[in-house]
Order: sequence, then C-alpha cells, then structure tokens
Amino acid sequence: MNEYKINITFPSGKTIQAKQGVRACDFLEELGAPRDEIFAVRVNNEICSLNRALIVDSVLEGVLKSDKDGSEVYRRTLCFVLAAALHNIASEKHLVIGHSLGYGYYYTLQNGEEISDELIAALKNELASLVEKNLPIETHFISYDRAVKTFESLGLTETRKGMNYKCPTRIQMNTIVVNEGTADEQRIFTDLYYGPLLVSTGMLKVFDLVKYRKGFLLRFPTSAKPDEISEFHDVPVLSEIYERYKNWGKQVGVVTVASLSELVSKRKANDFINITEVFQQRCISEIATRIQSRGKVRLVLIAGPSSSGKTTSAKKLALELEAIGYRPKVISLDNYYVGRENNPKDENGNYDYECLEALDIELINNNLVDLLDGKVVDIPSYNFTLGTREYKGKTMQLGESDILIMEGIHGLNDRLTPLVKSEYKFKLYLSALTQLNMSEHNRISTSDNRLIRRIVRDNNFRGKSAAETISMWDSVRRGERLHIFPFQNNADAILNTALDYELSVLKIYAEPLLRCITPSQREYSEACRLLRFLDAFPLIPAEAVPTRSIIREFIGGSAFKY
Repeated sequence: MNEYKINITFPSGKTIQAKQGVRACDFLEELGAPRDEIFAVRVNNEICSLNRALIVDSVLEGVLKSDKDGSEVYRRTLCFVLAAALHNIASEKHLVIGHSLGYGYYYTLQNGEEISDELIAALKNELASLVEKNLPIETHFISYDRAVKTFESLGLTETRKGMNYKCPTRIQMNTIVVNEGTADEQRIFTDLYYGPLLVSTGMLKVFDLVKYRKGFLLRFPTSAKPDEISEFHDVPVLSEIYERYKNWGKQVGVVTVASLSELVSKRKANDFINITEVFQQRCISEIATRIQSRGKVRLVLIAGPSSSGKTTSAKKLALELEAIGYRPKVISLDNYYVGRENNPKDENGNYDYECLEALDIELINNNLVDLLDGKVVDIPSYNFTLGTREYKGKTMQLGESDILIMEGIHGLNDRLTPLVKSEYKFKLYLSALTQLNMSEHNRISTSDNRLIRRIVRDNNFRGKSAAETISMWDSVRRGERLHIFPFQNNADAILNTALDYELSVLKIYAEPLLRCITPSQREYSEACRLLRFLDAFPLIPAEAVPTRSIIREFIGGSAFKY
C-alpha cells in the first residue's frame, strides 16, 4: 500500500510533499526565524505545539516569542512547570492561580495559608533547576477514568469536580518527568491546560518569583521585550478589589467553573444570579455613599477598558446617587470627538480614536467650567457615520443638587480635565475582574471576558462578525495599555463589573459566531481558543438575566435606554 502524502506550505510560499503524521518541529528551518525564537506553530491558522502531527494538507507559520500568541504559550508553560516544581518539593501543598498584575500572575496556597519566603525561594530554585535540565514536555491523551484518578492523586479537587460535568472519553494532558533516575524512581508530573505548551522546559529562560501579599507573583516578560522582566508597578487598590471578590466567591461556594456547573445541575442558578447582582449593586451603592461623603464632588469621571460596562454602570450609579438626594446627569466623552478631519492617526495610518487627542479637550473643559458655574451649555453629539460633531438642541444646566457623570476611556487622566478642581472630581475605574477560575491552575483572563462581551455586542448592535471584532482587538488592547491602565492608581474607587455567571449566558450568543470563522481566516486561531474556553461553561438562558444587569448591555433587553 502506498504511503499517503500531504502537502505542506511554508511562509516563503514553498510547498513540499511529506508523509502523513510528520511533526511540525521537523520543519523549523523552513519557518523563516531562528529555531530558539519559535515557540509554537500555526497549522492552517490554528495555534499548535511544535510536536503537532500533521495529518492533512497544512499551511505552516511560526509563532514567535515576540508575538502575542507566543507570549501566551510561554506563560502557560511557565505555569505548568511551576506546578511541577511545587509538586517535586512539597507535593502536599497546592497552588491556586489568581489575577494578573504587572506582567505576572498572583499565586496563593489552596488552604489559604501565607506562603513563606523560604518556600518561595525553594520553589524558585526548583523551577530554575527544571528549566536548566531542559526536560521534554509531552502532550498526550488519557482515558476519562485515568484522568479522574490523576487529578485525585494530585489533590486538584476543583479540576476533578469539573470531570463530573464534562465527560469526554479522552482528555489531553501535559507531562514532564520531574526528576532523574531509573524508570522505577522517576516522578512524572501531569496536568491539564487549555492550550498548547512549549516542547521543553529549557525554553523558559526568563521568569521571577516575587513575594506579594499572602502569596507571590510569577513574573514573565512582555511580548515586546521577551528577554527581560519589566519593572513592577503595583496597583494595590486593584488587588484589594480582587481579594474582596475572591473571599466573596469562597463564602458563596463558587470559585471555579466546576462550582458554577454544580449550581446549574442542581437548578440553583437563579439564586446565584440574584445574589451576584445584589452584591454588585451593593458595591455601586457603597461608591455612591463615598461620593456623598466627599461633600464637594460635582463631577464623577468613569473610565475603564472596552466592554467593561461603562454605560450601564453610569446609569446604575446615577440611580444610587438619586436615591441619596442627588440629581445626576450623564454625558459621554464620545460626544466630544474632534471629528474625522482632525482625528490623529496611528503608525499604520488608521484613525486613532483611543488617544486623548481624539477628543476636543478645550471644549470639554469650557463646557465643564460653565456647567459648574451654573450656566446653560449646548451639549454636542457625534455622528459616527459622517465622522462629524453635531448640535441637536440639547442643553444642560447644573443646579445645586445636580451631579454630572461623564464616562469614557480617559476619565482617570488628569490631562482630560485640567480646569476642574480636584476636590470637585471623583474618579471611578471599572474592571471586569472575575474571581472565577477554570481550575486551580487555569485562570480566566479579564481580557477574554471583555472580548466575548464585545463579540456579542458588536454582532447584536453594530452588525459586525466575530472575525471583525477579533481582528481589531489587538489595536483596542494597545490603546488600553497606553491610555487607561497607566492611570489605574489615580482612581478614587474601583468597581468590578464582572458577573460570575455571565460567560454561561454569553456562550449561547458567542459560540455560533465563533464557529463561522473558517480555517482560511487569520482569526481562526483565536476562535478555536475561545471555543475551547467556552466549552467548559454550563449554559444559562438569557431569560434568567435581570433587565437591569450589566449583561443586558451586550445581549439586549435592558431596562435602560442607550
């Protein structure tokens, strides 16, 4: 019988025939980059491990360490080898991954104990030792029953619980041999991760472990500077908010997707939704009380990254302020775009609507000063179709009990409102900081949460496909890193807009949109990653979402008018 041949096409355009089942790593020399800079490979626009066997005609492209996707592979692998290092030196202890902070992940112990400096030092040494040994990382499948036993033996209780609600016949696992010796003496570490890893530990050349609060930060390089660790900039108020929500999750017994699945299976999802919404509303009420306690505040500036729920949060805060005696009025910074003719462009020649200079700062400040002086002001609107500012007869005047709420991405930047006295301003930062984890060692990215929100909203209300939203997401994220995140510490308060049940609702809308992206599209790799991510979540019908929930901003049916 003749061997089946497949066609393999490289970035240069060169195509060869090869035996079915060859591995992607057999062709590193053809990928147009140094071997040590290739962290993974795109196979027909799906990001795969370099050990991936090629079984159909394949277009290959290297995923480099300087790529965003390469950075994700690096970070995921670093987390895996860290777990292996702890298992090697203290198998009775179990780490839990938390939120990201300053190009690092915050880790704590599962039992809540503080991690000692001695353990951090030992863990760092063991991690360095595993990297120095350059151990191969194997990806393989095991049976459901074997996976259950593996997670039980490793003490991964939440990962094990997840197997009660997702029951495939085989599970893809990652494995390394964590110490030397004869076959009988070898210790093998196996764990589950939702994406490809590097093929060897020796590729993890840059990392650090730094004591932080009760745990430590596992720090890693940026994609822009993949060979160095950047300077750490703490955002303590963000960590405090996250810790508050993490403690709340423990109190209500929902800390992972498996916990959420358990609630759904027991028909308790509606109760959890109500508790979640009430807790978030309570946080908004506390912020309103803080504004009142400041006495002189006349302007509330709300900022946050894309799809953080700024519009709905502004409306919900307005209700809370009204309940304690204010008469709130809301203005969007979008009304003050300079117009397409005057809008700055980025390095690629595209309009940069994220930069501060895209707004008419002079007009904003003149209007604010006049409003605070009690004058009547003509409020502009912006025609996004024509790219021009318009006046439609809308006026505004602030009375003695009035308070102005202005939302937009630059609210925390003092350059936005230099003519307004600081005692008149209250700055509120929004972040979708879900406290849920996928499992003990797999986190849920705030960015992923917001991206799925935006995919759903853009399709529902702006007629955009999932591919179009994904294609512009890197540009959106770049704008956030430049214009929002550097000013987080300027916030007087932070509101967490994530709702721990929301991805189970958004999944219903997002999955069909993501499945429409074909392997011939560049966005296919991101669609595959998001579909793997969403697959772990149970379904919750949209009918269960309250009409005043932030989620209604993205799926429709809100009691608020936008």
